[in-house]
Amino acid sequence: MTEVQVVILAGGLGSRLAEETHSIPKPMVTIGEEPILIHLMRYFASFGHVNFVIALGYKGSVIKDYFRNFTQNSSSLRIQMANSEIEILNKGECNWTIDLIDTGLETATGGRLRKLAPYVDQTFIMTYGDGLSDVNLQELVEFHSEIGTLATVTAVQPPARFGALELEGDQVTSFREKSKTDVSWINGGFFVLNKEILKYIESDSIPFEESPLRALADSGELSAFKHRGFWQPMDTLRDKLYLEDIWRNQIAPWARK
Repeated sequence: MTEVQVVILAGGLGSRLAEETHSIPKPMVTIGEEPILIHLMRYFASFGHVNFVIALGYKGSVIKDYFRNFTQNSSSLRIQMANSEIEILNKGECNWTIDLIDTGLETATGGRLRKLAPYVDQTFIMTYGDGLSDVNLQELVEFHSEIGTLATVTAVQPPARFGALELEGDQVTSFREKSKTDVSWINGGFFVLNKEILKYIESDSIPFEESPLRALADSGELSAFKHRGFWQPMDTLRDKLYLEDIWRNQIAPWARK
C-alpha cells in the first residue's frame, strides 16, 4: 500500500496517570520493556508507514534523548576499544524517519497540529501517543480516499466496564453485564486528515476534539471509519496494567509480525 505520513501527538501532561508521568511523558510509559510509543510506531511500520512526525510538549527532551540513542540501544554493536569506534551490526528500525517537533508545554491538541503545518504532508494519519488498537490501517486510508472528506475519524465502542441495573423503585428487576452495543461510538483516534483541516484551528489553545471537529462535522467534512476490534487507551494505571497483562501473555492484538 502507499506510504502515508504519521503524526503522533505526544505532548500532553498525562495527569490521570500521575503515578508514571511525574518524570516522563505518558508516551514513554512502558508496556513490557518498551514505551507505548514504540509499540504504536511498530504497528504503523508493519503497514509500511515509517515517516513519523511527533509533536512534543511535556518533558519532550525525554523522547528526544530516547530516539537519539534508540538505534544503538536496540541493536547489536561491535566496539573497537582502541579508538572507541562503534559499528552497528543489525540496525533494526533503520528505515524510520522521525521528526521530533517542539510544540509547547501548554499547547492544546489543535494547536499542536497547527504548529506542525510546515512539516506535514497533504494527507497524513494522526493519532495520540497513548493508545493501541488493531485497526486495519490500509482499510482506513482507503476508506478516507474513497469517501473524499477532509477528515476521517476511527469510531470505536469503548470497553464496557459496569453492569446495567433496571430498577422499579428500590427493587432490582434486571441485572446484566453491559456490552459494547449499549455504548455510543466515540473518537478512537487514528484519524486520516487532509492538510486543509488546519484552517479549522484558529489558535494554539483550541483542542482539536472540540470546535475544529464540530465545524468539520457541520460542514459535512468528517467521516467515521467504524472499528469493532481491539482498542485500548492508556489513561489510568488500571489501563496500563491491563495492557501489560495482555502483552505479557502474548495475546496483544497490536503486535503484528
